[in-house]
Amino acid sequence: MRLTLPRPAISRLGIKLFVVILSVNVAISGLVFLAVSRSLDQGFLEYLDKTQTQRAETLVKGLADEWSRRGDWQWLRASPRAWYRLVRHQLWPGAGPPPMGLERRLGDPKDFVLHDAEGLPVIGLPPNNDEEAATLRWLPIEHEGQRVGTLGYRPPEQLMARMEHVFLTRQQRNLGIITGALGLASLLLAGGLSWWLGRRTRGMAQATLRLTEGDYSTRLPERGHDELSRLSRDFNILAATLEASREARSRWVSDIAHELRTPLAVLRGEIEAMQDGIRPLEHESLHSLSQEVKQLERLVADLRLLSQSDAGALEVQLAPLNIADSLHQRLDEGSGWLDDNGLALSYAIPKSAWIRGDASRLRQLWSNLLDNTCAYTHSPGQLHISLESGPRGVEILWDDSAPGVPDSQLSRLSERLYRVEGSRSRASGGSGLGLSIATALVKAHGGRMTAAPSPLGGLRWILSFPPLDDATFKEKTA
Repeated sequence: MRLTLPRPAISRLGIKLFVVILSVNVAISGLVFLAVSRSLDQGFLEYLDKTQTQRAETLVKGLADEWSRRGDWQWLRASPRAWYRLVRHQLWPGAGPPPMGLERRLGDPKDFVLHDAEGLPVIGLPPNNDEEAATLRWLPIEHEGQRVGTLGYRPPEQLMARMEHVFLTRQQRNLGIITGALGLASLLLAGGLSWWLGRRTRGMAQATLRLTEGDYSTRLPERGHDELSRLSRDFNILAATLEASREARSRWVSDIAHELRTPLAVLRGEIEAMQDGIRPLEHESLHSLSQEVKQLERLVADLRLLSQSDAGALEVQLAPLNIADSLHQRLDEGSGWLDDNGLALSYAIPKSAWIRGDASRLRQLWSNLLDNTCAYTHSPGQLHISLESGPRGVEILWDDSAPGVPDSQLSRLSERLYRVEGSRSRASGGSGLGLSIATALVKAHGGRMTAAPSPLGGLRWILSFPPLDDATFKEKTA
């Protein structure tokens, strides 16, 4: 049954982005409104209060000068227009007209009240209007230390209270404009983000679904350098790895079937020939059958070792071991075998080089490398082995003579059942698992095994083992 993903018209992630962006913008606009209101209510009113007080003090000085010149307030009672001229002259000296707007409103002569020394009104409120007089601020007018009058003026709070309705209306209108603009911007931003992000995430979800269904050829477009682009790149790497693993597994099963089919076909042919009386049931025939069975056993054992290595269950008993002595002994034992194959052996191996190793597994490693050399090196040929030991570990160079391996195929030599086309081919024999096993055995000892061209014209294997006192190696093998 094929799974399908729903294709929603609106991305849920886009809706969440829209709600978050809209909420943040509305909250910001509200904070701006509160900050502006607080500034107007406190800072601006303090400024106006200070300005109004300074103007009242200026007017008090001017009135004191007029008293010293005229000696009474009767001239103001007789000519109220003189009061307007006096206030304008004291607050806005010069020939120009008084300022407009709030500045003029704070200096309006109607907002000032003048009483004489006995408290009788000269300009402004009558003496019995105590309720309104209590809302005014009063400053004494003195001449030569004697009070000659009192000036009252309205504080800015009263003036602003008159404009409160207009002020609030304007602020609400401004807030509405700001909120509407932010809402529109949020809508456009969230819509664009939801479309872009929803398209990317839906594409990733559909590609992931195809991947789970086994379509490893699925790839995502890699655009940009953001996190989603890196996620697409990682997805493509994962898909390519899974595709390569499937191809390798398919090739592995096919190769295993091919390797098993050959000895089984030989066994079947031998047995049928004996059953039909074509070949007699004698010692030579049974020996041939035994050889094919041994080949099958060897192949099954090799496969089991590789499977244990893949599962991390390969049995390796590590202990302090002189790898130089182990290699020297195996080469002495195999020197006759090399002579029979027309290969001249030479080596430069010191007396001791210590690592943590398993003697039986190392013997198996040397045997596999010797098998590979004898199987693929032309006769007459050479095999030269050198070993160097130092603080960074032990390094073994295993060089044989022609034929060589193309550089493009060096990295694939340790793949299971892989054979190089040409001189190092199936015709030379072997199951194609020897180098894979050798690599697994070196890895089990905490080392690594790499291939390179040999100066002798053939192949060089570089085997690196950690030293005996390597802390990282101890942790891996604990």
